[in-house]
Amino acid sequence: MTVLIILFWVGLFLISYTYIGYPILLWLIGAIRRKKVGKGPTHATISIIIPAYNEAEVIRRTVLNKLECAYPPDEREIIVVSDSSDDGTDGIVKALGHASVRLIRQEPRQGKTSALNRAIEDAKGEIIVFSDANSLYEKDALEHLVSNFSDPDVGYVTGKMRYLNPDGSGIGDSCGAYMKYENALRTLGSRCGSIVGVDGGIDAVRKDLYVQMAPDMLPDFVLPLSVVEQGYRVVYEPRAVVAENALSASQGEFRMRVRVTLRALHGLWHMRRMLNPFKHGLFSLQLFSHKLLRYSIPFVLISLAVLNVCVLGHGTFWLIAFFGQCLFYGAAAVGYCMLRSRKSLPSVAYFPFYFVLLNWAALVAWLKFFGKKKQALWAPRTG
Repeated sequence: MTVLIILFWVGLFLISYTYIGYPILLWLIGAIRRKKVGKGPTHATISIIIPAYNEAEVIRRTVLNKLECAYPPDEREIIVVSDSSDDGTDGIVKALGHASVRLIRQEPRQGKTSALNRAIEDAKGEIIVFSDANSLYEKDALEHLVSNFSDPDVGYVTGKMRYLNPDGSGIGDSCGAYMKYENALRTLGSRCGSIVGVDGGIDAVRKDLYVQMAPDMLPDFVLPLSVVEQGYRVVYEPRAVVAENALSASQGEFRMRVRVTLRALHGLWHMRRMLNPFKHGLFSLQLFSHKLLRYSIPFVLISLAVLNVCVLGHGTFWLIAFFGQCLFYGAAAVGYCMLRSRKSLPSVAYFPFYFVLLNWAALVAWLKFFGKKKQALWAPRTG
């Protein structure tokens, strides 16, 4: 019985460390040995790559948004890679008739990562900027993003994602809150040296640091790791802001989280050498804490529930802990049912619902990973 109780407390510690202790640790390290970024004006040429599959609804607005950004026109090009789109996306891009906008058609359809690999071959810029087909940059986003490359130690920069929630859905609010937490971690990680998590909607990398990736790899996970491995920093620029509409349906958000996590797990396995603390020091701890441990929390949650049931008859505390877990998961279930019936989600259910959604998606991703399943293709905005 003592062993079960110890295991319960170990599990509780792992959860607390992952979501609370790890950010505190980053803050302490950053306070002791803060690493600054030497930002400044730069005249680097840039290539903005936009992979697109059936994005006729948004592609024109997205390309025009990049053209309107404050950056010297003669130092900027835009490459749209159509992944065998059949909804008129190609025609819309061609109709723009802008000299700095190029269209590449990828056939057969191979997914986002292959599209990036293909575009790099034709990109002329010293800095490669990655944008999603529905990402809208603030006017000064490119200038702020690229200014970080004035520091020769910086190899990769990610901006700040701001999720819009036009329909006021509970899943949109939860997603926005989650991104605020992620952005706070990125701020802390940059102060320590490099960050682990980036956002593919507004990223930039030195072209000579880009590595070709397998189609099933998650580029905004594997590529930053390879940049760190090459001896450069991956940093966060909060002034480079991008806006995207959050998914409004829990099913779409769930599918997207399963896909991203599955691709990240394969990427983590592929780059597992980065977990070696003797070679990569603090960054290996960041990778373990931010990714591997967080993705493993579903197994810890299941263990806590089972262990709690096993020790129910050994004191009032365990009874309280059991009912606490029931209330938490009950609130998540209520939130799910309300969203399914298209009712607004009460604020008290935001956190439990989204926390369970993220971890349930991670569990499904692990099962797919163990089953050696991979995913390189998906439908836009549906996961």
